Amino acid sequence: MNYFVTTSIPYVNGEPHLGHAMEFVMADVLARAARNRGDEVVFSTGTDEHGGKIAEKAASLNVAPLALSDEMSQKFRDLITALEVEPDRFIRTTEADHEKRSQLVWKALEKDIYKNSYVGWYCTGDEEFFTETVVKENAGVCPDHNRPYEKIEEENYFFRLSNYGDQIRDAIEKNRFDIVPTTRRNEIMSLIESGLDDISISRPIDKIDWGIPVPGDKTQVMYVWFEALLNYITVLGYPDHDDFKAFWPADVQVIGKGILRFHAAIFPGILLALGLPLAEKLYVHGYVTVDGKKMSKSLGNSVSPHEIIDKYGADAFRYYFLRHVPSYGDGDFNWAAFETAYNNELANELGNAVQRTAAMVQKYQGGVIGAIPASEHDKGAYAEALAACKFDRALDSVWEQVRGLNQLIDVEKPWQIAKSGDEDHLREILANLVSDLLEIAEMLAPFLPVTAKKIQTTFAEGLIHPQETTLFPRIEVAETF
Repeated sequence: MNYFVTTSIPYVNGEPHLGHAMEFVMADVLARAARNRGDEVVFSTGTDEHGGKIAEKAASLNVAPLALSDEMSQKFRDLITALEVEPDRFIRTTEADHEKRSQLVWKALEKDIYKNSYVGWYCTGDEEFFTETVVKENAGVCPDHNRPYEKIEEENYFFRLSNYGDQIRDAIEKNRFDIVPTTRRNEIMSLIESGLDDISISRPIDKIDWGIPVPGDKTQVMYVWFEALLNYITVLGYPDHDDFKAFWPADVQVIGKGILRFHAAIFPGILLALGLPLAEKLYVHGYVTVDGKKMSKSLGNSVSPHEIIDKYGADAFRYYFLRHVPSYGDGDFNWAAFETAYNNELANELGNAVQRTAAMVQKYQGGVIGAIPASEHDKGAYAEALAACKFDRALDSVWEQVRGLNQLIDVEKPWQIAKSGDEDHLREILANLVSDLLEIAEMLAPFLPVTAKKIQTTFAEGLIHPQETTLFPRIEVAETF
């Protein structure tokens, strides 16, 4: 089976933040799980690098837009590496191949593209036009960027998105285009019911010159949001590459709720106009606050993903944001909650189970486990949760087994069996504990890859292989046997 999963591509006008990191990790879990199933996987991410925001930021720093893009794109690559995220493709929208293939898309859409004058309110911070109603509601000032909307009158190219609303709705209703959670599905269905307007897909080059030229018109560049959406097919080599033929449509696209309209209405409209199938599933995650508040420089509450990773490791970061941020809603990060989860769950529950089991096999059996039986736990709830992108529920299923294993140790008391001299029973109990831990490691592999590998290495080949460090070394666990 072929499996294609994508993230949205972050805009490079700002530093990578917790939301970016969480999205990278979510998509990585899906890709790793598919690889573990034996699927042929393409996991794609990248950076969005054109448009007025980049040109404006570069000008303020007195550098070229491409130089700024190079620097910022590398920061996202560095974060991906630090998170133990392993994409197969990293696309940059400034790459020549993306530019060439975006222009091929434009030409293929020409029957649905027309030129017209446009008058509207624009915010460079959003790279988006807003309606008169929205502008009035916000008293003429963009609330996200604290800058006045600009009244713009210009001639642009438009895409006839209005032609495709019925087809998009039909695909959603018949689950050919699955949007989860249901709240996001309902949100986009409501938008479609109210009618999809045609959208501007270009800007005059005398207003914004940092973009992909419109084929056949040197006075216009492609609107950044239009060509950025195309990355999901250009990364596979649309229209002629074998990868495109083999891997499109995407199995899952992972995005944040703030860009739902672009991915659940505009991009599907483009795909339908190209005669292409829609993605199988659009998974829409929520926002992350810090101490219950939106991250902002003015509040001084921004937390860099690297602060967490450098102190506690990638797996601890992955664990918190996959289990303690609701998969189908918004979540919060604060250091106290993070450290409680780290100490109580990762160190005291998982780490302790591994350390106790390994130490008992080493102490009572000279490090020899012997025959390890197959585990017989039902993993149906875990698999179902993972398929639905309920990462928190999947990890809940794993932790039921972790806690069950610790309870089994406390009930069976292998140290007492050792004193009784019943070696066969002791060997059976310890082998079953190892079997359970190896199954836990298998289930954890997509989520906590470093930890899963350490557990598997510790108990490989029926022997104990002591690790140089414990799973989560900042916690000192006292022996209880």
